[in-house]
Amino acid sequence: MKVSKTIETEMPGLGRMIRKAREADRRPLTQICADAGMTPANWYRIESEETKVLPIQTLHSIEQVLGVSFGITFDEEQNNTKEVQS
Repeated sequence: MKVSKTIETEMPGLGRMIRKAREADRRPLTQICADAGMTPANWYRIESEETKVLPIQTLHSIEQVLGVSFGITFDEEQNNTKEVQS
């Protein structure tokens, strides 16, 4: 059995912020992309916002590689549930 939860949030200008952070980094794009585990073509699609939905794991990889935080977090809802014994 699977339990799934999907949360999306709009972040206008995220691609531009990623580009500015990359441009501030002195490493070549190929090195940044290799460290993030993606291709330069994919990176450019993210920066130009051709990529419409960015997985949070990809964003975290970008943040880690660039040493920045774009301030996007998803707070976990608190569950007020009781464990049921069977």
